[in-house]
Order: sequence, then C-alpha cells, then structure tokens
Amino acid sequence: MDLLMKKIHMCRQTQSVQTQMTLDEDFNVPDVSPDVGMIIWTREKVVMEHTRIANGMVFVDGFLEAGILYMDDTKERQLHRMNTRIPFDEEIAMEGLKAEDDSLESGRVTVSVRHETEDLSVTLINSRKLAIRALISIEVLAEETADLAAAVDIQSSRSSSEWGATETAGRADAPAWQAGTEPAGRTDPLARQAGTEPALCERKEKLEYLQLEVQNKDILRLKEDVQLPSNKPNIREILWEDVQLRGCRTQISEGKLAVRGSLFLFVLYRAEDEKQSLQWIEQTVPAEGELALPPSDVPRTEADDAGLVPDIEVTLSEADLTAKEDLDGELRTLHLEGMLDLNIRIYGTDTVEVLSDVYSPDKDLELVSCEETFETLVVRNESKCRVQGKIRIQSAKPRILQICHGRGSVKIDKTEAVGSHNLRIEGALPVSILYISSDDTQPFAVLEGTIPFSHEAQAQEIDESCRYTLRAALDQLSATMSDSEEIEIRASVTLDLFAVRPGRQRCIHEIHEKEYEPGQLEAVPGMTGYIVQEGETLWDIAKQYFQTPQQIMEMNGLSSEQVRKGDCLILMKHVRPAGV
Repeated sequence: MDLLMKKIHMCRQTQSVQTQMTLDEDFNVPDVSPDVGMIIWTREKVVMEHTRIANGMVFVDGFLEAGILYMDDTKERQLHRMNTRIPFDEEIAMEGLKAEDDSLESGRVTVSVRHETEDLSVTLINSRKLAIRALISIEVLAEETADLAAAVDIQSSRSSSEWGATETAGRADAPAWQAGTEPAGRTDPLARQAGTEPALCERKEKLEYLQLEVQNKDILRLKEDVQLPSNKPNIREILWEDVQLRGCRTQISEGKLAVRGSLFLFVLYRAEDEKQSLQWIEQTVPAEGELALPPSDVPRTEADDAGLVPDIEVTLSEADLTAKEDLDGELRTLHLEGMLDLNIRIYGTDTVEVLSDVYSPDKDLELVSCEETFETLVVRNESKCRVQGKIRIQSAKPRILQICHGRGSVKIDKTEAVGSHNLRIEGALPVSILYISSDDTQPFAVLEGTIPFSHEAQAQEIDESCRYTLRAALDQLSATMSDSEEIEIRASVTLDLFAVRPGRQRCIHEIHEKEYEPGQLEAVPGMTGYIVQEGETLWDIAKQYFQTPQQIMEMNGLSSEQVRKGDCLILMKHVRPAGV
C-alpha cells in the first residue's frame, strides 16, 4: 500500500550546556612602553578560533584580547596603550554528543558556542607588571538537522464514491474513508486474490509546523573612510578607539538579505601639534550591505518574502581602525575595516493534514509509525525598551569637567512569562564613561555604573514549554552631566524574541495488509445496541466493530458524524460480498 509522504526539514535544539571559564594571568609591560602610573580604561574581546566534537566532549580554543589605556608615572602624565592576548583551551562535557561527521540516524548534529565576558579586572602589581583576571560565560548549543517524513494520503486511482466514502470538513480530526486500486505498475498479491482493493477509513489531523528553509553562515565586509573635522589637528598617534554596532536590522527581499545598521566610532588620539595635545572625535558611519541567500534546503515554490520567518544573528567580529594620509599627504583620514558575522536561519510556516490512523473493515492493517518532534512558531517579535538612570562618582574619583565618550552593553538577567500574552525581561545596562577630570594629576578618568531595566514584550501563548532565543542590542546611548559628580544615562535597547513550541505527532511511515484472523470477525455480534460513552467518536466505535462511519450513519439515519454521550446506536455486522 503506497503512501504519499510529506518531507519536513527541521533544525531543533537537542542539548544546551552553560559553564564559566576563569582566566588569570600576569602581564609584563613591554620594554618599549613607559612605566605604568595609573590604569585609566580597559576593554576586552573574546575570539573563539576552533570548535570540535569528540566522544561526548566539546573542545573550544581561542584567546582573550585585552586593551589597556594607562597614564605613565612621569611628570607629564602622558596616556599610552597596550594590548595583550591570553590564550585558552576549554573542554565542555555534553553527554551523547558525537562528532559532526558521524552518521546519525536522525540527522546531522552541529554545535554553536556563545560567550559573554562577565567581568574583566586589570590591577597594577607594580609599574612594570599587571594582573589580568577575566570571567567568561560560555553556552554551547547542540542542534540536530533532520528530514522528517509524515504520510498525508494513500495513493488510490479508484473514486471514493465507489464505496460510498464521505469526508467531514472543518474539523482537524475529521475522519474520512475511501477505497481505490493499486497504482499503475504495482499489484498487491492480497488485492489480486480478492479481486479488489479493501475499503479504507482514514483519520487525519491538522499539523502546523515550522520548516527550516535556509541555514547558512556568512560574513559582510565593511570599508569606510572618515575625515577629521576641519577644526581638528592632524593625527600623530591613535591612543584608543572604540567601534560599536548599533541599530542593526535585516530584511529579506528577492532572494537577498539586506543588512542595515550603523557603526559608532570613538577615537582618542595625540595630535601633531607643538603641545601634542589630546584630541577625540565621535562619528557614526553606515554599516550596510546585501548578501545573496543560498538556495533553500527544501524544494519550494516562489512565495511572498513576507511569509518567511527570519532568525538572524549579526555580530561585529572585527573592527580595525587606522590613520592614513589624505590627498594632501596629511594624517587626517581614519580608515575602518570591519566584518559582520551572520548566523542565518530562515523558516517557513506551513499547515498540512497528516494521517494519524487508518483501518479497514476488510483487511487487517499493520501500521508502522513513530512519534516525531515538530516545532510550531509561537512569536517572532521585536520591541524597544527605554533605559534611564544616573550614576554618581565615588569619593576616590575626581570630579567631572567634560564627558568624552560613553560605552555600554546589554545583559539579560531573567525572563519570565506573565500570563499568556507577555514575557517579562529583566536586565541591566553596564556603562563606562570616559571624561576629563578636574584633577590636573589625573586629566582623564572613567566612571562605571549599571542601570537596571525591566520590560514586557508581547508574546502571545508563550509558556514554559516553549524554546526561545532573546537577543538584546544597544541602539542608542547618551550621557549628559547632571552636575560635576553625576551623569545621567539615556539608552534605547532592542529586544528580538524568537519563540517556538515543540510538539509530538504520530506519523505513519508504512502500511502492511493481511487477512483478519477468523476469530476476530466471528467475535463481533450480528447486531448490537450501543450507548456512546464519554469522549467516544463515531470513528472509534466503527473501528471497534469493523465497520465504516458511513455504514453506521446510514443504519441510524445520521446526517453527520457528531455523536454525544448517551446516544443509542444500532450496529449491524457488515459482511462484504465476495468479488465486490
């Protein structure tokens, strides 16, 4: 008996492990650098170089790149910078995980690694030695890509009206029965002996699912030249730079992925003038580009791009800022080369009716089936959260004369479903502000603080059973002086929510026919008076007594398959005439 199968391409999360890694290393100041008098500002970047799987373990290696802005201990109190790298090699246990190239019956398993620096501490041991300590959180996600199959119909060339089949429309679980002949080119021995195909009663269920259409990783390279304002002197040496990706959005159109955002630049430099003064600029440059999407992993007709559901993560992995000469041969141009990493997943939503059960009054059908896991889209939502607060200098910090630059990041601490329509998100915005101080012995200082926030994102029908990813990004950040000891922070945070609900569905893969045992049919009485019990359907009763729903309807004068508890039915044993 041939089945019409529907293939569904899935990508589902199988495991998730979170761990923390501590890096602790002493760093000697290079011989070419002056002695360290005071550490002004630090920054870090974690680079994961390699990830591999072996025997239930995930091995990751890379390095922590730390940048240090410091003031020397000379009378001039000049600013300088240093960079160092701390390598790491971490082993993370994930039970049952196999190598990526191992053959798995259910599909192919890959892992992705996410990381976040929880804390970075750089302390001064002496003028030639620093202690660097970092705490890094690592999350490893194992995902399985597989093609699932579900029977949606039984191939038949005979009209269902030959057996008086009916279908009940408008119900997800509405049963229908039909009969037909074997497809051309194939003759079943049992059907040949009987001279006809058996009558079939089918039950179908509506299945809504999320299908993976495109899965890919790509990069978008950026190049931009920024000219110094006319009132700024030439560049002698870049002391510090900060490049942040803000307001990044993606859009799918005509087989291409468009990326739109901006890069916020801050550059602190020593000027090429008599006093070698310290200057800085802030500038916003566009981060835009288009990428051609690869072909879909599954065959599909051209559909409206608006019907696709993107789940795309964009990160700024590299940002190299250098000074170069302009057309007049002066160092007045900042050349930026950056790279955006894109982790692309694009889904399509679909609804199909799958066979959940089949039986025949004439043949004993053996169903080969299994339960498959599907995912249904719950919500794809992007919302904005306004964050506002104040940070105040401590007693050891000098007072504020002028703000130079503000830097921030977003950390999510807790998420919780509120009712059935909202997701409460609690987090914090750690900020650090570089400013000019009122203390001549410490011309620059940094004020750090954390602004908490709480936000409710619309997420209808989300609950604990859902699996979701929440990406938080900083769109805007402004810092203004309230007075010489306090700074007011205003920020805008984008929260991107993608939630799915896993579900189980019985899927039929094969149907084998055989004759009923004589005792099975003989045990059925010729006529039965039956009282419908709680939760029973006409389908259940017909299957139990080797009849079709249509036969029971005709015997009892029913116009539909709807029955209620307490209804009385007359069931007449049906004997199919030989040779029909």
